[in-house]
Parts: sequence; structure tokens; C-alpha cells
Amino acid sequence: MNRQQAIIADLKCLLQGNILADEPLSRHTTWRVGGPAEVFVIPVSLQDVAAVTRYATERGIPLTVLGNGSNVLVGDRGLTGIVLKIGAGLAQIKVNGNKIRVQAGAGVGRVATAALETQLGGLEFVCGIPASIGGAIVMNAGANGRAMADVVTQILAVTPTGEPVTLGREELAFGYRKSILQATSLIVVEAHLTLVPREKSQIRREMEAGLARRKATQPLAYPSAGSVFKNPPGEAAGRLIELAGGKGLTVGGAQVSQKHANFIINLGGATAADIYELINRVRELVYEKTGIFLELEVKVLGVM
Repeated sequence: MNRQQAIIADLKCLLQGNILADEPLSRHTTWRVGGPAEVFVIPVSLQDVAAVTRYATERGIPLTVLGNGSNVLVGDRGLTGIVLKIGAGLAQIKVNGNKIRVQAGAGVGRVATAALETQLGGLEFVCGIPASIGGAIVMNAGANGRAMADVVTQILAVTPTGEPVTLGREELAFGYRKSILQATSLIVVEAHLTLVPREKSQIRREMEAGLARRKATQPLAYPSAGSVFKNPPGEAAGRLIELAGGKGLTVGGAQVSQKHANFIINLGGATAADIYELINRVRELVYEKTGIFLELEVKVLGVM
């Protein structure tokens, strides 16, 4: 029995979720690139997440957590160890008054729709963001001057040793496209959101307007990971890339979008190596032109 088979055999005794071998990660990233996961786990409970994290920590097995895969670039060789997919197995949404208790694998669009149906405002800005609640909180995803920090009151997470821990909004240390969670090994399992009562028609209008803006300004017809670079203080990364002549730049099947220069799209058949090379070329162009080194918003995982 090799390592992969041994890990799968052990995990089958520890959890109820689905366990797969050599699962192509291109199926689980919005760029549609990425090699296989040695072991791929889809948990269905807090207990599953705790069991996997404890097992990986005790045995020194690499553990990578994926949400909707919208803010990551996974290498063409895939990922060794265990990939934990916080998705459909952990996606329950419960509304109680003006509060929503939601599991981390729920898509932000589903949560926004649940808020709409119960006449709760505050999540209109997430419409069109291709993220799960967990990933959106880790990245403090936002749009139009609003972000997850505005609605999150607390989270339930799991430590590397499998212990549950609760963190309040202040402890999450939210900032522009960041939270304390990016500097820890905590895995978000559940979140509590506090919203405000609002007329259903007003919520719907704002959601539709947000979606219309995205359709008009973003290349939604092609696989992408959303914004590739963070906006430097007082600047827009897309404007800097366009100024540096990066718009339309192509490497293999990857291209800097003609519609929005801070998006790199998969024209079809792009590899992670294509995208990574294009990222580096864009950075060089912008640095040569402006002296600004663009910081990545997406996370790079594995070897290209």
C-alpha cells in the first residue's frame, strides 16, 4: 500500500465525507487550471474538518484548503497531501431575525438570495463575486465600497489540531482584502452575519445594478480568478496595467483581458504556467513604467 492509499484508507475510517484520489483541481478552480490532488476530501460536518486537520497535523501531511477556487492559482503538477474542499458538503444557511448563520461552503450568491427573500439588506455587494462565504471572509472580499467586514459578527473555525474556536469581528483584524485568517492555519467552518431590514424591491434593484456593472466591466464569458492584483493605495491595478501596455498581452492560452486589465482570462487550454508567466510579465511592465510593484490578490499554490 502506497502513501496515497494509506491516507485514503485511514480517512475513510475517520469521516463521513467523500474522499477521492488524483482529483483534477482544474474542476475546482474558476481559472479551470491545476493538476491533481493526491487526496481530495469533501467534508460534510465540523467533525469531518476536525478529523482531517488533526490527522494531517499529527502525521505531517501537507493540507491545503479550497473554497470555490476563485482566488487561487494551482500549479499544473497538482498538490501533494490532502486538499480539503469546503463546498457543497458544508453549505447550510439559516436565517433568524436579522441574523444569518451560514456554513463556510455556501456560495455568497446563495446567501445574498436568502437575505433578499427574507428582506435583509447588506449583502447586495457580493452579487457576481465567485466565492464561498469562507473564502470571502478570509479575503475580506468586497465591491463598491463594501466588504465582508461590514456584515460578519463572528466565525467558527477549526485549529490544526482539530479544536473548534470562535473569533469575533475585532479578532479577525479585517483590512483591505485581508484578515488575520490569512496569517493563521485556522479553517473557517461557519459564520454569523448581521444584516439590516430593507425593502425587497430596493435590495433586488441594488443586486441587479451590481450584476449589470459586472457584466459591463468584467470578462465574465471566460474562466478567470477575479482581480489578479490588489489595488495599490490611491490607484487601480487595472489602470496601471493598461498604462503600461499590458492590456491584451497573451501567453499561451492566457490573456490579460481587453475588457478589464486586472483580469487574466483562460481563452481555452491555458495552463497554470501560462498564467503565472503572464502575471510576472505584467508585474515587470508595470514596475518598469511606474515603479510600482503590484501585490497579488490571488494565492499561488504548488509548482507551475
